[in-house]
Amino acid sequence: MIEALLPEGAVVSDAFGPDGSATLYPEEAALVARTTDLRREEFTTVRACARRALAALGLPPSPVLPGVRNVPQWPDGVVGSMTHCAGYRAAVLARDTDLAMVGIDAEPDLPLPEGVLESIAQPRELAWVRAGAGARLCRDRLLFSAKEAVYKTWYPLLGTELDFDDADISFRHEDGPSGGPAGTFTARILRPQPGPDGRMVNKFTGRWLSERGIIVTAITVPAYRVATTVQSRPGTARYQGG
Repeated sequence: MIEALLPEGAVVSDAFGPDGSATLYPEEAALVARTTDLRREEFTTVRACARRALAALGLPPSPVLPGVRNVPQWPDGVVGSMTHCAGYRAAVLARDTDLAMVGIDAEPDLPLPEGVLESIAQPRELAWVRAGAGARLCRDRLLFSAKEAVYKTWYPLLGTELDFDDADISFRHEDGPSGGPAGTFTARILRPQPGPDGRMVNKFTGRWLSERGIIVTAITVPAYRVATTVQSRPGTARYQGG
């Protein structure tokens, strides 16, 4: 599902339910030994996705352990992101010669719990969400997912914290591959910081899609362009939705 949002060089593995054949390395199993069955299943299946993606890159399987701020630790030369929600798990990996960073998120296409929207949204974003009340797409959940994708891209790339209200996001709508809601988004960073090459990172662009009751968002940063405007490489996304 999320593959439609990603450029060449990104390797995807996803699942719409439990992977009964998936197993954990001992050090991974220790992290979820005292959690719920659902948490262990999601943790296990998304790591099975990650190992399939590693294999697609020609790399051997290995444990995927959380580092600082729970950022997954990948083998040298690899960047990636994982996500899971009810009904969906996915991992996206790439060689760091193709992408500098990738951030993905998946959410159920359902309204956010009461009070969450107001805690994450800028006034302009809040007005946009409320203007779409009653539409078939839950705009509040799309906004939340896009902000999660921003953070999953920002923190591994720059190593600094970013709050929900540090990104102001605008969306464009298109028809997706199956005719459902889809499009692009632009996240303006309100506290820009120097990137790895010393130039300010003040914007990300990404893609989004809603299918099968799930919203997915994705941001990719090309390896050769971490600069004033950080965006997905033009012309390479498999879904050309705008």
